[in-house]
Amino acid sequence: MEILAVIPARGGSKGIPRKNIRLMNNKPLIAYSIENAKKCNAITDIVVTTDDEEISNISKFYGAEIIERAAELSGDTVTLDPVIYDATVRMEEKNNKKYDIVITLQATSPLLKSETLNKAIEVFCNSKYDTFISATNQPHLSWGKNENGFYPLYEKRLNRQQLPANYLEAGAFLITRRKFVKENSRMGQTISVYEIPEGEATDIDTISDWVVCESMLKRKKIVLRCDGYKALGMGHIYHCLNLAYNLTEHDVILVTNENYEEGLNKIKSSNLKYTTIKNDKDFYNFLEKYKPDIIVNDCLDTTSEYIQNLKKLANRVVTIEDMGEGTFYADAVINALYDETGGSNIYSGQNYVSLRDEFLINTPKEFSNKVNDILVLFGGTDPANLTQKVYNVAKNMNNSDVKFTFILGIGYEHADQIISIEEKNITVFKDVKNISEHMKKADLALTSQGRTIYELAVLGVPSIVLAQNEREKLHNFAQIDNGFLNLGLGIDVSEETIKNTIEWLIKVPYIRSEMRELMLKNELKHGLKNEIKIILGE
Repeated sequence: MEILAVIPARGGSKGIPRKNIRLMNNKPLIAYSIENAKKCNAITDIVVTTDDEEISNISKFYGAEIIERAAELSGDTVTLDPVIYDATVRMEEKNNKKYDIVITLQATSPLLKSETLNKAIEVFCNSKYDTFISATNQPHLSWGKNENGFYPLYEKRLNRQQLPANYLEAGAFLITRRKFVKENSRMGQTISVYEIPEGEATDIDTISDWVVCESMLKRKKIVLRCDGYKALGMGHIYHCLNLAYNLTEHDVILVTNENYEEGLNKIKSSNLKYTTIKNDKDFYNFLEKYKPDIIVNDCLDTTSEYIQNLKKLANRVVTIEDMGEGTFYADAVINALYDETGGSNIYSGQNYVSLRDEFLINTPKEFSNKVNDILVLFGGTDPANLTQKVYNVAKNMNNSDVKFTFILGIGYEHADQIISIEEKNITVFKDVKNISEHMKKADLALTSQGRTIYELAVLGVPSIVLAQNEREKLHNFAQIDNGFLNLGLGIDVSEETIKNTIEWLIKVPYIRSEMRELMLKNELKHGLKNEIKIILGE
């Protein structure tokens, strides 16, 4: 079967001068349609019909044949029908053949994927239709207008998902049988719409169209691997969720182990794209099929073999909180919780802290000499069960004016033992969505030594810190010079010590005031942007 792809490209674009040959994401716009056609094995010949010498030269460079369009076919008011007819007839004469199918490919649809075009050709060839028109389904509540004013083009107001199909021509391609290609028409007798994804349908007419397309073409396929369970905690899950929310302009998918229920449930509730794996081998298989541009591994210490395997499957590999041998092979290592020196690929310390949006927009409350509210939060799972220790302290405190607020994480397994006690001024919340609001009310906090310390610091909440484990003790930010009273490894700290420390801080407001000032001297709100730049390799 002989199939001709015709790409019409005039040189006289007024909306965006030199539109067809201007560089979009470092490539001439017309190159996208030529390369799409070249990737379709069914297409026999590719021709660009143009009146512009520069377009001709660039099109030849990318592998298309050229038909020099006559002046009478190059005016602003000339439709595509006679242009496509002219190119078809002249290509048949030039190549001494008769085409069976003619495809009009627009140079102004750079987001169209070759896979979509290939499938459309395949379906068309196996159908009884004369013509396929590319279109997107965009149901909307639409209105018409006549001499009496505006009127609805719908019978009942419904949500978009419930509206009937409304196909808009995309302009990406039109496929038709040769016998219907005439000077005044390319439409056959039986016409069908071929639906293409909305993300591939943008036709560049305006500067805003150009900006949208260029942004879409710069999108990276990014894989974020993270796990969350009792022994590990939920910090890696929360960190990757925050990254995913702030990488909206890219194609992001989270990958987690199917056996770690706490982390998986949190990812599921986010409504973000995700997939599950069983082990590293399963992860490699997924990556081989998915073909990402960037892999972000947020699973603690890596081996050299593991990172080298990832490097074979993506252009860029970034690891988070990694102190393993794999750091020597990763493109970048981001260890925001540590202050360490190392290779040129290691970025450590508070300049790379990833704060959630609620902390980027919030501001600290005014300092209170009196402690009215003490906040207790030990992460998503609290593996050392430090919550229970502080809960016991709160129940035995004699100061009835002080309110204790406990925040329990989604994976905390002793939640049934930590309950609100009104007479003791103890209130318990579970899996809080907007935790910054609770932090802003607090005059004092007790927490572990993970990423929460940065959230408390940016809101200036004087804090007592208890580490969950030996590794967490290495997180250097939670020290007195940054406003934290660090009691060390939580399991080694007695309830009596915790009680005495709380009571002391309640009595000495000037110490809490100094702690607050030390916290607020740190500039933490640029860390997320810094981290994203490193991930993208910018």
